[in-house]
Amino acid sequence: MLNFSRTKIFVILAVVLFGFMAALPNVLTPQAIDSLPDWMPKDQITLGLDLQGGTYMLLEVDLDAVIQQRYDILVDDVRNTLNENRIRALSPTSDGSSVIVKINHDEDFERAFELLEDLSQPITNSILAISKSDIEVEDMGGNTIRVTLTPEGIAQRSENAVDQSLEVVRRRIDELGTKEPTVQKQGSNRILVQVPGANVDPDMLKTTGALTFHMRDYTVDQSMLERGRVPPRSVIFDYPNDPEGIGRMAVLRRPIVTGDNLTDAQPGFDQQTNVPLVRITFDRQGAVRFADATSKNVGKEFAIVLDNEIISAPVIREAIMGGQAQISGSFTIESAKELSALLRAGSLPAPLTLEDQRSVGPDLGADSVAAGKMAAIIGFVAVMVFIILSYGRFGLAANLALIINMVLIAGALSLLGATLTLPGIAGIVLTIGMAVDANVLVFERIREEIKLGNPPMAAVSNGYSRAMTTILDANITTLIAAIIMFQYGTGPVRGFAVTLSIGIITSVFSAVILTRLMLSVWLKSRRPKTIKV
Repeated sequence: MLNFSRTKIFVILAVVLFGFMAALPNVLTPQAIDSLPDWMPKDQITLGLDLQGGTYMLLEVDLDAVIQQRYDILVDDVRNTLNENRIRALSPTSDGSSVIVKINHDEDFERAFELLEDLSQPITNSILAISKSDIEVEDMGGNTIRVTLTPEGIAQRSENAVDQSLEVVRRRIDELGTKEPTVQKQGSNRILVQVPGANVDPDMLKTTGALTFHMRDYTVDQSMLERGRVPPRSVIFDYPNDPEGIGRMAVLRRPIVTGDNLTDAQPGFDQQTNVPLVRITFDRQGAVRFADATSKNVGKEFAIVLDNEIISAPVIREAIMGGQAQISGSFTIESAKELSALLRAGSLPAPLTLEDQRSVGPDLGADSVAAGKMAAIIGFVAVMVFIILSYGRFGLAANLALIINMVLIAGALSLLGATLTLPGIAGIVLTIGMAVDANVLVFERIREEIKLGNPPMAAVSNGYSRAMTTILDANITTLIAAIIMFQYGTGPVRGFAVTLSIGIITSVFSAVILTRLMLSVWLKSRRPKTIKV
């Protein structure tokens, strides 16, 4: 146990040196960090919201809007299905809880009923392997059919909307370049957002960001716009920058392409006017559809709609090929950047409302850091004093390994980009005690070997070998618990699990390998006849 090859010694020292290099940026100024060579680590430990302040927001997904959107789509699906099969009926209507349609002729009713039943989409319970429909079609009498969403269909739509909103919010925050934001589901329809060290505009997260491209409906005149009466195939959107001064425009309801067809969006400038704009790129399907629509409608206007508002309505001068286009309007440089970020992140499936917002100031973070440092220092000093008093010279080796262990933890947190929170500091304090625990087990074994009359080299070697199984069992079981906490925990629990996991690995390395190397070098150089532990 006390024999180390040159290769092993080199690897151990290299790990320690690299740990010191990784931890070094945490004690340097930003200017000093910038002056470090490119091959050296430059990342610092990221402090959590409770330590450095930042933004706290609680957003709620409007699930009623999700269901209303589904019924709006269902109205169009019912209308299109009946029209495609040449079944005459009154225009379907929705009251927000069902879709009602009346078939004109008795002989078409049964066929219409079957066609509408085919609109259902199966919902499968992965646990019970039971498939159910997301809609229910009912005969209301008098050739009237009612289509409603089933409870399973509503539940699935709601869950999918929250999950999708969660992902979109996370992507939007990532576009800001912030480190280690916390974005997680809270309850059934809320999203918790914590962004350390940054102030986030809630409007950027709440903006739906739904982008669509529509052809203008030239059959709708100004009088129809003023009355708000347009054909079923069309829809009216507000147009604040309307050069005609009407402020509204009727467009075909079915979009040419949507934001789902975007692959990229970048801010830029018009080469002729130097006005800020947004350049967008479509995927293959979107490029084909956009090229086909523009080639067939040269000389006509098409509307670019963002969140049910027309931001631009350019005239198609020629077919737009290549899957690229640009959005121009009353943009500033910042608004063009913000719109680009929104489009890259994708649109929200439903509106979000801001339930709670708090900005945590740096003063609270500084107090928390100071309190955490004091707790760690007190625990650290107390453990070191206890070890020296209990084990003497062997305690010095354990304390030196403990110092190196703290440096390795700091280096690992920096390299991994993990967020250090107050619970994380608690995990480090706990690690201090666990790191010494392994040395206590070894030193007590060495004492037993000395009492049995074994020489110093054999006593130390046997002490490490016999304590190794107990040390590994204790640390592996704790590591498993920490991994489970990280996997299934949230917020403070995960912060605690991160530092605990890192601390377990570094403490085993320092307490078992480093102290053994130090004692091996001392024993082989001094060759003591007796030792006292």
